Amino acid sequence: MEMSLFNILDILGTIAFAISGALAAMNRRLDLFGIFIIAFVTAIGGGTLRDVLIGQTPVTWMENLLYIYIIALSAIFAIVFRNKLDYLKKSLFLFDTIGLGVFTITGVETGIQNELAPIISIALGGMTGAFGGVIRDILCNEIPVIFRKAEIYATACFIGGFFFVLMYRYDIPMDIIYVVTSLTVIGIRLLAVKYHITLPHFYPTRKKS
Repeated sequence: MEMSLFNILDILGTIAFAISGALAAMNRRLDLFGIFIIAFVTAIGGGTLRDVLIGQTPVTWMENLLYIYIIALSAIFAIVFRNKLDYLKKSLFLFDTIGLGVFTITGVETGIQNELAPIISIALGGMTGAFGGVIRDILCNEIPVIFRKAEIYATACFIGGFFFVLMYRYDIPMDIIYVVTSLTVIGIRLLAVKYHITLPHFYPTRKKS
């Protein structure tokens, strides 16, 4: 594998999501097998959905065993250093946010490389970034973060994806696009949580009896 910045970011995203999956599994007190399974599906879930939707089979992780080794080592790292990660929820949030930002890039660029419409490429970025976390939360019997009213999750992916497409259209160097896109997604997520920024929600008005 050629070690371009794109490949490095892809590996970083895989590590981050694998650790977030392992942390979530340990938080739910799953056994060793459960920890590895959650780490695996969190790391490859979004990319698998992306590849299947665009007809790229076998999917990426089936053709490159490096991803399997990276996920396994990341899960082991999370297990070994679980006591060093004093604030489990904060650590889970951090690694999940990093994975979200990095995987958004891979999804958007895959759409562009397959000559899909910009809006579809942005949607692929959102799915690649968010879907692994959705699977993780469902398997851990949690409401997926993407559906919680108090969280800005997929919205951050879509905004980052928009900037990716915009910069790509104006021929900005790809390395700059990667960095700006990932930092945009990560920054929006961090600021939204810190300042309790949420999307508007709408509930039916109850009639007074």
